Amino acid sequence: MDEAPAALRDAATAWLHHLQVERGVSANTLAAYRRDVTRYLAFLSADGVTSPDGIEEKHVEAFLRHLREGDAEHKPLAASSAARTLVAVRGFHTFTSLETGSDDAAADVAPPTPARKLPKAIPVSDVERLLEATGGEGHPGGLRDRALLEVLYGVGARVSELVGLDVDDVDLTTKSVRLFGKGSKERIVPLGSYATDALTAYLTRERPRFVQKGKGTPAVFLNQRGSRLTRQSVFDVIRRSAETAGLTGEISPHTLRHSFATHLLEGGADVRVVQELLGHASVTTTQIYTMVSVQQLRETFAAAHPRAR
Repeated sequence: MDEAPAALRDAATAWLHHLQVERGVSANTLAAYRRDVTRYLAFLSADGVTSPDGIEEKHVEAFLRHLREGDAEHKPLAASSAARTLVAVRGFHTFTSLETGSDDAAADVAPPTPARKLPKAIPVSDVERLLEATGGEGHPGGLRDRALLEVLYGVGARVSELVGLDVDDVDLTTKSVRLFGKGSKERIVPLGSYATDALTAYLTRERPRFVQKGKGTPAVFLNQRGSRLTRQSVFDVIRRSAETAGLTGEISPHTLRHSFATHLLEGGADVRVVQELLGHASVTTTQIYTMVSVQQLRETFAAAHPRAR
């Protein structure tokens, strides 16, 4: 972004500052928007645009085509990734338009329509195998890993919400946790008995040993040096457990979140209840999980009914 013309650079900096200070977006979201707008400014600069008031709808459309086609430095983006990048571009133009009173060059540019993909979920039996593979108290960090996975699956937490969890956010008496989602939105999610038992065992028998090796942190999940566990460490825990359990295919923290939602809906939970538990701003986002059950019904019907084909 530093190489862009000053007027473009200043406008982008003001927008990012607005997102951070006034909108309170997370550090990860802010970093993603910074990458997107940096690429956008580089494209505009190469096209001879030097200031926000020189940007026209044709420039935004050309940038979108550029994202889909790629170049020597960037691979072509899938429709979903290009659409996400366009969200940043449109946010930048909306802010600039409101600040300067200029026309919004991106207002009428439609994002590419991504192929609708079903969320990846694993069967309950595979979740149980994954949980058992942590090893428990007999393995270094076993109680932590078991509690970590029980919470991920038990409350449908995002990985960022999990690593950001502090001790004061856990209430074992009421069996609930307080999570801070996107935009620092707070929600209270109930803990099941398995997650409660696993957390209790970790907090009382293993976390105190980790705390003694660190400098003091309120984080629930610690590494063996006493520091807050990182997102990458969570991925590593899942990878090791999946290998031990003999599970194939990609399994990530988001896989457990998807499985949480899918299994709730299969059990008869209302989609709006699942929306609240997941922390989705719109029920539309949650409704994609209902397609999983429908797809499974179709597959069962096709395999079992004599007149299905």
